Amino acid sequence: MGIGAERRSRLTRLRDEVEALRDEALAAESSAADQLSEVQPEHRAGAVNALHYRAVRAHDLRDLQPRLAAEGLSSLGRMESGVLANLTAVIRIIDDALAETESRAADEHEDGERTDQTHVDPDEGKDMLEGNAVALLGDQPKGRSARVMVTMPSAAATDAELVHDCASAGMNLARINCAHDGPDAWRAMAGHIRDADRDIRIAMDLAGPKLRTGPIEPGPKVVKIKPRRDALGRVTSPARFWFGDGPDRSEGAAGSPAEVVPVDDHDWPGALTKGDVITLTDARERTRTLTVDQATPHGVLVTCDRTVYLTPGIVLRTDSADAVVGDLPPVEQTLRVFRGDILTLTADMTPTAPTGDGEHRIGCSLPDIFDSVAVGDRVFFDDGKIEGTVSTVPDGEMTIEITRAKSNGTKLKGQKGINLPDTALAMTAITDEDVTALDTVVELADVVNLSFVQGPDDVAALQRLLEERDATDIGIVLKIETVTGFEALPEMLLQLMRTRRVGVMIARGDLAVETGFERLAEVQEEILWLCEAAHVPVVWATQVLDSLADRGLPTRAEVTDAAAGERAECVMLNKGPHIVDAIEALTEILSRMRGHVDKKRTLMRRLGAWQAER
Repeated sequence: MGIGAERRSRLTRLRDEVEALRDEALAAESSAADQLSEVQPEHRAGAVNALHYRAVRAHDLRDLQPRLAAEGLSSLGRMESGVLANLTAVIRIIDDALAETESRAADEHEDGERTDQTHVDPDEGKDMLEGNAVALLGDQPKGRSARVMVTMPSAAATDAELVHDCASAGMNLARINCAHDGPDAWRAMAGHIRDADRDIRIAMDLAGPKLRTGPIEPGPKVVKIKPRRDALGRVTSPARFWFGDGPDRSEGAAGSPAEVVPVDDHDWPGALTKGDVITLTDARERTRTLTVDQATPHGVLVTCDRTVYLTPGIVLRTDSADAVVGDLPPVEQTLRVFRGDILTLTADMTPTAPTGDGEHRIGCSLPDIFDSVAVGDRVFFDDGKIEGTVSTVPDGEMTIEITRAKSNGTKLKGQKGINLPDTALAMTAITDEDVTALDTVVELADVVNLSFVQGPDDVAALQRLLEERDATDIGIVLKIETVTGFEALPEMLLQLMRTRRVGVMIARGDLAVETGFERLAEVQEEILWLCEAAHVPVVWATQVLDSLADRGLPTRAEVTDAAAGERAECVMLNKGPHIVDAIEALTEILSRMRGHVDKKRTLMRRLGAWQAER
């Protein structure tokens, strides 16, 4: 039985629209023939498919999708793995409905002859993606599809048991950040990782150019120790701290590590016993009486029900002998910044002094940025806690009017990150320090993570450096941390695919600041989609279960976020005192989500970030 004239008209119109999309996809492939010729053979299909995806997503398909669905056709919402196959399948089904298959057969045969080598169907695309994930990240863990990458703390260089516990809890990759420690520590960490489980892969981050605030003058050398009090001011737990060396930072009240205050006479603690009384006059000229609660040859644990301010040189008096408080570290100072204040960034890295007049100065670790910044550009400090706008750019400086801070002021410390989302920074992703670190990285790592990558030239530079070191088979992961890097991702993928083992990390910390928190959700989705189209594995990173790793208890939002990581091929955890608990929780979450989540189904509005000017 034939179809009615009205439906025939609808189907014909749909076919023309889908065919136009397919033609644009093939044209995009043809125009990139030179770039495709440089791609590794195993990535050719993914590179072609990513080009098709980019061409199709240059259009807003939200009107087309429900019209396709209404006719019982694919809405194209799951086309990432095999774009051309999806489009062609829709066309063939429409042709069957129109009884025009014979008239269209020649066209389809011509497409097949031209594209069999590189065009894949969705199932093949998924298999290729998983094959690339295995090559880069290792075998898929039992019971879950996403691997777990864990950032190694400095203690991993000396604590083999910690590394073993991480491995036993479910760690699949260990991440060593070259911004910290040094080659000897990295080698020690790598040795413990290999000893714990030879199947665990090692990923090492090149630090990249770090745009940070300069130093602040140190404050006074003083320690404040106070008891705990209830709402009525009554002492519920006395102040507890050690004079002397202290027995390995022993536990104080309520399980918290007790403060250790040095003394000038190392023999003095050995002369005291439990119950002895120590008197002193503190930095505020207040007399304080302390009681020895525990005595060892190297230190005494004392208690006091009053707040004590201790500075070097304060005399400690007892019935048997006196001692003097030794040298103390200076208090770390901060700039307290309010909305409406003026902050001057300067190339001068001399430690700055805090002020209370609303006009602040602080150094900038990368003074080259002053040549790129323009009046009106936004500036963010410390993961977006402080926001401002550039008002002037005199030589070697920039003045910034603060537009966002807490009502009672936000503290800004030295060595805090600076983000310039509106500024095209003229700098490369690989620093001289990174080049030096790379000699150790190629010795130890399975994967190198490239930080602050902004364009294909950065990727090519790393590939050349690896080739010079005869390390072309080491995996490369691009960390997408900036708007510039996000917008250049399609071109960077084509360059990246000249390497066999490749991946992309969504570094959501800096990326959230750069894009704006309100846009982060859609940006991370778009990266997932494009990488799926390219058959390139993704690492879901930054602040995953951070509260659990740091304090032992996750937030509800963090659990939901961790569950969303199942759509990636790997999820990264940062270090923390409860990292083993975090690994166990994450593996359980990912295992439970495996039966519920498989990438996505979406409405396909136009993606403007990756399109050339039309």
